[in-house]
Amino acid sequence: MPNVMIRRNDDGKLSFYVAKKDLEASVVSVETDTRESWGGEIQLDDGSRYYIDPVSPPPAFPTTLRFKRV
Repeated sequence: MPNVMIRRNDDGKLSFYVAKKDLEASVVSVETDTRESWGGEIQLDDGSRYYIDPVSPPPAFPTTLRFKRV
């Protein structure tokens, strides 16, 4: 389960960064993205997918969270 830094880029889109793998990609979709919770399956622009149990309330970005690779 890697630690992942998630932040908003200049376009307002989420950016996903895993330091140990030197992986940086844009988030294409988030399974749950509401005012009440955020998380579930995350798909990146390179086709890879990660999972985090939905977090309630949604985190303030930038933040570091632990994800599982799907």
